[in-house]
Amino acid sequence: MAYDYSSLVKTTKRWAEQALTAGWINSDAAQQLNDVDARTPDTLFNHNGSRPLIVAFMGGTGVGKSSLLNRLAGKAIAKAGVERPTSREVTLYHHHSVAIKHLPEQLPLAQIKIAEHDDESRKNVIWIDMPDFDSTEQSNKHQVLEWLPHIDVLIYVVSPERYRDEKAWRLLLAEGGRHAWLFVLNQWDRGQTEQYEDFKQQLHKAGFAEPIIFKTACGEGLQADEFAVLESTIRSLATEHIVAQLEQRSSQVKKDELKQKLQSTGGLLGSGSAFQQLPTLWQDQWQRTAQILQQGFAWPIQQLARHYADHAADLLSHPATAKYATTGAKLSIWDDWAEARFDDALDEFVINADQLGIPVSPLKKQLSALREKAPKIIQTQSELAARQALANPGNALHRAFLKLMRLCEIILPLAAICWVGYQVFIGYYTSNMTNVDYLGVDFAVHSSLLIAITWLTPFFILKKLKPSLEKSALRGLSKGLSNAINMIDGEVLLAIENVGNQHAEQTKQLAGMIELCSDVDRQPSIDSNSPLARMLID
Repeated sequence: MAYDYSSLVKTTKRWAEQALTAGWINSDAAQQLNDVDARTPDTLFNHNGSRPLIVAFMGGTGVGKSSLLNRLAGKAIAKAGVERPTSREVTLYHHHSVAIKHLPEQLPLAQIKIAEHDDESRKNVIWIDMPDFDSTEQSNKHQVLEWLPHIDVLIYVVSPERYRDEKAWRLLLAEGGRHAWLFVLNQWDRGQTEQYEDFKQQLHKAGFAEPIIFKTACGEGLQADEFAVLESTIRSLATEHIVAQLEQRSSQVKKDELKQKLQSTGGLLGSGSAFQQLPTLWQDQWQRTAQILQQGFAWPIQQLARHYADHAADLLSHPATAKYATTGAKLSIWDDWAEARFDDALDEFVINADQLGIPVSPLKKQLSALREKAPKIIQTQSELAARQALANPGNALHRAFLKLMRLCEIILPLAAICWVGYQVFIGYYTSNMTNVDYLGVDFAVHSSLLIAITWLTPFFILKKLKPSLEKSALRGLSKGLSNAINMIDGEVLLAIENVGNQHAEQTKQLAGMIELCSDVDRQPSIDSNSPLARMLID
């Protein structure tokens, strides 16, 4: 079953509103979709089941529309004639059984003249006399435009003098596919065959292969005309089957118009292939910017590394002290210059994305948070890496060697002392059993020197090979900066991915609505040989 047109219009308007809010479409495109008219002839009156055929006389000033309706009613129900050559009101002529107490709010009853009849043969037709749309009064044109969506069949009335009216012609071309059309060349008693043929040729150009044209004359005592055939044709159309066919065709024509608008709007969303280029586009941009930032950070990093080295004890033992926090904030490597370079990189990336036909508003929204987040990432990562570097200064091999020296600083003196003690004990023992002299002064001096050397050698090595805190801090800051740059790159790529996912969702929703516009009711097509087929634009 085809999707209901009014529901489709509501879905379209909801999508347009949220797409505008998210920045995927501009206000003009959103307004174009919001202006889609959901009104149909079916919405004119409250009814259950089948409804009457709604027919309207339409034409310019002085062509005799009101006179035709009066002739149909057999009495003067619509104002016409010399006293009021311009119709300024809408006249409804219908069977008394039709309830019209609840018209749409755009069509207030106070501005409508209503005439009822009891003719059962005309029960299934509502006749409407429309105001003169070519009048200088804008209210006339407004009324015509408000009523047009509710009309099934438009009877386009012209006169021999005014069948080439430009305003009427523009309206015919604009509304041609939305209605069924019958044409009346009124006041035919003043017309010529050449005018009839010329009018017919004009209708051919408008899209009518074989238009139905009635020649009428509404004055008294004039020759017989085709008014009775016109009325008979309308009655033959007032069947439930033909009304359903007209509704189905009108709905599909409007769906086709909506489909064109949606497809046109789809061009504003950008292509999926363009979004696939964004990561590469950004990484090229960021590679250049990161190189500039690293060069510009060289001096601030040295200053900050010196500061960290001077306050290493405070940093590692009391990192949250106000004094350090204040000093650290002053020495932050992220300054106005760095912020300007980062903003320039984002701005240039957005410009390049715009040149690819990508809506930049959603991208700007995603990137705006990064403008504030980037300094925090730089500060956090550089400080973390500096702390880690100061806690573990030097490289792994250096730290392993120093650890060995610390071990030697303990083990070697102990080993020397043990050796000296052993020599003292053995010497004493040997001296009691032999005539060998006991250990003398030379042994004492040499033993002391041995113990001193085994202790002093690791001590001086540790002292001389102690890692530079400034170099360690500098190395840590450089590592932190590199990590921060990679994190910022990842954050931007994540933002690009989010925008790409949003674009895919918007495109999916739009494609779904376009598909619904292509969903046609499975109803029998209009017979090409029927009068109705001649009333429709090919």
